[in-house]
Amino acid sequence: MKYLALVFSILLVSACATSPTGRSQLVFMPDAQVNQMGLQAFEQLKQKKPLSKNTRYIRFADCVARALTRVVGGQWEVVVFEDKTLNAFALPGNKIGIHSGLIEFVDNADQLAAVVGHEIGHVLARHSNERLSEKMAVNTGINLISAVASPSTPLGQTAVSLLGVGAQYGILLPFSRTHESEADVIGLELMAKAGFDPRQSIVLWQKMAAANNGPRPPEILSTHPAPASRIQNLEAQLPRALELWRQVKATGFRPRGCCRFENPP
Repeated sequence: MKYLALVFSILLVSACATSPTGRSQLVFMPDAQVNQMGLQAFEQLKQKKPLSKNTRYIRFADCVARALTRVVGGQWEVVVFEDKTLNAFALPGNKIGIHSGLIEFVDNADQLAAVVGHEIGHVLARHSNERLSEKMAVNTGINLISAVASPSTPLGQTAVSLLGVGAQYGILLPFSRTHESEADVIGLELMAKAGFDPRQSIVLWQKMAAANNGPRPPEILSTHPAPASRIQNLEAQLPRALELWRQVKATGFRPRGCCRFENPP
C-alpha cells in the first residue's frame, strides 16, 4: 500500500499542467491518445446521427467555424447534424459538430460563433484530458482508501459509498463547472479575434436561458453554471474582448461574406 500511495503521489505531481487561462490542471493522459479517442467518437457519431443535407446550413456553419479555427490554426472537420436540439460540440482531434437546431435558433453569425468558440475552448484547454485524469485520480484514491480501510461492516461499506458520492459532487462536477466557465472566457476571446462581435455572446446566453425555462438542478449539482452566473462572468470579461475585437476591426479584417454578421439562411 505504501508503494501504491507513493506511485499515486508521484503521478499527481508529474501530471501538473497549466490551462490557457493560467489555471493549474491535472493531466495524466497522452494527448495523442485523447485525440484518437475524439476521432473515434466523432466517426461513431457520424454513423449513428443523421447528417444535415441543407447546403445553406452547412455553408453557414462551415464559414463561422473556419473563421474561428483560422485563429487557432490546424485542420478542423466541421459537420452539421440533423438534430433539433440547441447544441454544438468540439472533440479532441479537431472535430466540430453543430446541430441544425442551433443554426435555426441563433439570430446571426456572432451568436453561432459564441457557441462554437466556447466548444473549441474546451479542446484548446484540454478539458477532455483533464476530466479523464480527474476520474482516474479519484478512482485511484477511493480504491486506495478502500484497501486500507477494508470495510466489511454495512457501516464501512456505506462510508466508502458516500466517499464516492462526495468525490462526484465535491471534485468532479465543480471541475466541470470550472471547465465551462473557462471555455466561456477562451471562446469570448476567440470570437473577438476572429472578428465576431463578443457582445452577442451575452445576447445568446440570454436567449438560451429564456429557451430553458423549465426546472433545472441547483447549480451545485449541475455540470454547467447557472445562466445568470454565466452571463455575469461573460460581462466581466467583455471589456477585454471588446478591445480585441476593435483591434481586429481596425485592421480591416472581417469574416468572409457568408457569415458577416448576417442572419443564418
